[in-house]
Amino acid sequence: MKFYRGLLFVLLAILMKINVETITVAVIIKYSFMVLYVTFIFLMAGIDKENLKIDKLVSIYGIVIAILYIINLYRIEQISIYKNAIYLIFYIIVLILDTITLKRYAKDSYTIGILLTVITMAIFTGEYITASTIIFTLIILFFYMLIYKLKQIKSRRKRQTQANSLKQLSIGFYLGVANIIMFLLVSVISNYNL
Repeated sequence: MKFYRGLLFVLLAILMKINVETITVAVIIKYSFMVLYVTFIFLMAGIDKENLKIDKLVSIYGIVIAILYIINLYRIEQISIYKNAIYLIFYIIVLILDTITLKRYAKDSYTIGILLTVITMAIFTGEYITASTIIFTLIILFFYMLIYKLKQIKSRRKRQTQANSLKQLSIGFYLGVANIIMFLLVSVISNYNL
């Protein structure tokens, strides 16, 4: 698995058209942020697949790198702060909701973790890729549940096992995989004018 991650980082450099002639400090900083973002996606998806939860520390890591990325975009690349300020407001709203649910139910909310992940995805990959990621994830989950239902009908098991098994669906894992696929696909299409 480590080989695939390393290969993905090399592919990321190729898609960003990084070579000896184009390398600058700004390009290195942008590539570093994208590596940190892909690492966030790997961590979130891996933990969700193994433990069926979005780890709070991984979400905080994603928020921190997203805020640093926004600062980089504003200070170095001189990009308008208004769109990114809206994302920061979304972060604040979701974190307030997280605090309320944590106080009320004394447990972490899976939905809050998914929302924080989607906001981080939108900051790094843009609205188009994030919307495509959500649609692709819903399609994957639809087919997963359809296949599961067909297997249940075929085996005629009790409804309780069906409900319990669907609760164990790791949405964050599928969201992370779909985001990486959509990001690479859009990058290849835009870079090579396919």
